Amino acid sequence: MPAINAITPEKLARLIGLPRAPAIIDIQTDEDFAADPRLVPGAVRRRHSDVTAWAARYAGRNVAVVCQKGQKLSEGVAAWLRHEGIAAESLDGGALGWAAAGLPMVPETVLPPRDAQGRTVWVTRARPKVDRIACPWLIRRFVDPNAVVLFVSAAEVLGVAERFDATPFDVEGDGVVWSHDGERCTFDVMVDRFGLTGFPALAHLAVIVRGADTGRPDLVPEAAGLVALSLGLSRMFSDDLAQLDAGMLIYDALYRWCRDATSEKHDWVSHQPKVRGKVPA
Repeated sequence: MPAINAITPEKLARLIGLPRAPAIIDIQTDEDFAADPRLVPGAVRRRHSDVTAWAARYAGRNVAVVCQKGQKLSEGVAAWLRHEGIAAESLDGGALGWAAAGLPMVPETVLPPRDAQGRTVWVTRARPKVDRIACPWLIRRFVDPNAVVLFVSAAEVLGVAERFDATPFDVEGDGVVWSHDGERCTFDVMVDRFGLTGFPALAHLAVIVRGADTGRPDLVPEAAGLVALSLGLSRMFSDDLAQLDAGMLIYDALYRWCRDATSEKHDWVSHQPKVRGKVPA
């Protein structure tokens, strides 16, 4: 049984990747984190001693707090957040319990440098289609919920990356890590390097993205549909960031389908909203 006001690793893992997932705050001490410098996917590092300074940022959010063992630090921070009116729980067993459960963790060593506000900053080519929407979705849902994505002309991506301390992705160039690798698209590379292959739904989604992004709709039937949706979005929006916002919903839906609904048919009613006082036909 988990402790009072705690969330189990298994329950939290089911919530990660969803648009209404709790904010995950890693408050391990530097010494504890150095012993295993990996993060629960989507976690942001903060100091427990500064909770009074950053608590207000999480107003109106559900929060999961992670320390090394799920004891005094996470319970104390979660209690303080609840005092501030924030729905907060500690991760049962902490980071050690998460790792012991064999759940995916993001190595800090692969993460780009963060800006003064603690955000990773990414830059890619303007007018996105598939990878350049799929990858920001992955980053914001599983790596850094506050990530900044810059869209610029193709010829200027590497220059912008250098001048603005941004990380280039889905572009060719010397030293670019986050791009295609043989038959794998950038989304594949990110799922792998971020240590997220342990999420089966992401592995499934990666095949769909690969098929759509590399012109191989024969890989899975859904790839052709993703191409159509991606091209349609690109025609609907002239603003790349507005297109990204709209595309987030498409990938949220695809992820939920990969995770929960691959065996369902279009006429199933198992998730049909119930009308009070009526029984569905």
